[in-house]
Amino acid sequence: MENLPFTPLISLIAGVVILIVPRLLNYIVAIYLIIIGLVGLFPQLTP
Repeated sequence: MENLPFTPLISLIAGVVILIVPRLLNYIVAIYLIIIGLVGLFPQLTP
């Protein structure tokens, strides 16, 4: 499990959750965009 890439795992979990509760799609996309925007503005936030 330690060698499993982080992004595909998150994508898989998000896809399953969206299939179960489609209403969450808006929140998941919004959170993703906020995180990408913050990382773009403040690159020192990434480890």
